[in-house]
Amino acid sequence: MKRAILGILLILFMTVISFGCQAMTDEAGAKQSTAYYVAVNGSDKNPGTKQKPFRTLKKAASMAKAGATIYMRGGTYEEKLVVRHSGTKKAPVVFQAYGKEKPVISGASLKGNQADGGLVTIDQKSYITLKGLTVGHLKTNQEDLTPVGIFIKGSGKGVKLLNNRVYDIQTKHKNGNAHGIAVYGTKAPAAIEDIEIKGNTVEKLKLGFSEALVLNGNVKKFRVAHNTVRHTDNIGIDLIGFENVAPSKKYDQVRNGVVSRNKVYEITSAGNPAYGSDISAGGIYVDGGKDIVIDHNISHHNDLGIEVTSEHKGKMADRIRIEHNQVYLNRYTGISIGGYDKKRGGTTNTTISHNILYKNDTAGLEGGQLLMQYQAVNNRITNNIMSASASHYLVVNLYQVNQKNTFQKNVYDDRKGAKASQWIWRGKWIEGYKTYLSKSGQDKGSAHLNPQFVNEKKYDFRLKKSSPAKKIIGS
Repeated sequence: MKRAILGILLILFMTVISFGCQAMTDEAGAKQSTAYYVAVNGSDKNPGTKQKPFRTLKKAASMAKAGATIYMRGGTYEEKLVVRHSGTKKAPVVFQAYGKEKPVISGASLKGNQADGGLVTIDQKSYITLKGLTVGHLKTNQEDLTPVGIFIKGSGKGVKLLNNRVYDIQTKHKNGNAHGIAVYGTKAPAAIEDIEIKGNTVEKLKLGFSEALVLNGNVKKFRVAHNTVRHTDNIGIDLIGFENVAPSKKYDQVRNGVVSRNKVYEITSAGNPAYGSDISAGGIYVDGGKDIVIDHNISHHNDLGIEVTSEHKGKMADRIRIEHNQVYLNRYTGISIGGYDKKRGGTTNTTISHNILYKNDTAGLEGGQLLMQYQAVNNRITNNIMSASASHYLVVNLYQVNQKNTFQKNVYDDRKGAKASQWIWRGKWIEGYKTYLSKSGQDKGSAHLNPQFVNEKKYDFRLKKSSPAKKIIGS
């Protein structure tokens, strides 16, 4: 009986202790969810409430610990934002615009070396969200400075960039570099991972040798989606490996991610001081990345629509899936795989399927709709629709070394007729669709026909119900 009573008392005691611990945990959780406000008419002597906001981003960042949300009121903040503290998965640190107000982080007043690095910097931090901010006006004319709108570097997890605008980031030096958004995984083995870059607008940039939105080095498990990248003078979205950004070669490669439903347009290197008159800027570029899906993007009026390769000899972009993209009216080519010369690497184990490649090669550079350059090996090209521009070039396969590539169930379209279509297969020029089939031995189940788009003038590339292309390419 005494044992039973003692047991009951012990259960009651443990229940009270458990309830007390839970209450303490709930109280701690409640304390973690803290809101602070910052406004251009505030004061850093204030408590950071809505009625009495902070004045500077520096003060706000010092207070922004796990669970804190910094609400930025409208106006221009002429200072850098350096994120000081990490959040947790359940209690991230959030910097966001208040309501529909438009806070601007501006580098217009930053001079000299202050123009180097990020206007917003997230260095070795995890679980940070930036939402609804405008970041811009950072410029330099010095070669050794690299202005960046939003810069994520080191290692970390769970960073989200949502619905921000990054613009007017510029290098004016002919050998300079600049980025709109840059994610650099500079540690190993710890990576930058579980990154989401969604709904941002990146525009009006002068980039020199660099890129508008770039992931480089030890970066994995990422999603770049629903962004608009436009009006820049070099590459739009870039996924890079093998540049010695990470300290270990084993980890120095962007991998295991998705680039989806982005709009990328008006990208050209022509007029960029670093490139002169060259037409070489890709809308979306995989430079040495691996295990990446590029799907449902729209890439138009760029130099190249989508490019997948490696710029480093002996290295390859590997296992890339390019699917369901609309790629049209780009100057040099629609989709390019393989290195641009023998000093580069190439592309392997890549699938190009269910894409619309429409009247690219507008500059008449004989890049066609699909360009295969040096070291394009063991790739699969299937179920695409390719419509020729006035150049008449469809597939341009430049090198004999391009082996083990498979073409099948594609629809080809030259409005001047199948006999007018132009091809290059392993370095040899071919005229006419039937001759191409004979010489290449490729494209089983393919056809040359008008795909019958719903409205070409409005770039509505859905197929009409009567389209004969449906039977060939499927869904």
